[in-house]
Amino acid sequence: MRTPSLLVLLLVALTACRTTAPAPTTLDASAATAATSDSDGSETRRTLGAGDLVDVRVYQEPEHSGVWAVSPEGTIDYPLCGKIHLAGLTSGTAADALRQCLARYLRHPDVSVAIREYNSKKVFIFGEVQKPGTFTYVEGMTIIEAITMAGGLTKLASPNGTHVARQAEGQQQKIRVPVKDIRDGLEKNFSLRPGDIVFVPESFF
Repeated sequence: MRTPSLLVLLLVALTACRTTAPAPTTLDASAATAATSDSDGSETRRTLGAGDLVDVRVYQEPEHSGVWAVSPEGTIDYPLCGKIHLAGLTSGTAADALRQCLARYLRHPDVSVAIREYNSKKVFIFGEVQKPGTFTYVEGMTIIEAITMAGGLTKLASPNGTHVARQAEGQQQKIRVPVKDIRDGLEKNFSLRPGDIVFVPESFF
């Protein structure tokens, strides 16, 4: 029996070790909601960054309640506490940080934090819209609101062919979003997330 040459053995070994990069996952809007949720059904937690606006509320303490902008250093200048670092925190952990500080001065402070604007977060809208470009993400933004911010659809748009590119768990998802059906009340509106890329294709008919 002929012994395989060294070259053939090397080629076999290289073929066995070769890996193929995973293709982007394509989902429809309803499947994307499940795929990008935590195991308990809540949405993936969003974190704060420079330029974001936070609405702080302390029960029965109006002087400690109000809206603050996160500085380029990732902090807010908060009464009694001075500079508190919030970048990278969620609204819940930001409230915990403020509560921990205020506990040195107030008895059992009841603190809540809502993110008013995600100025550090963006969405990108391209294709057949009147004003394609980059837009500031606002908490709860839907695809209909985003397209409205971009001036609405052009006459050449194919709204039901719209798709959203989204990074989730290190992989890119391509989510088909039937904008016309949503607009006509046939489908539920679709919530965007920071970093989403919306593309509205041209109709061929």
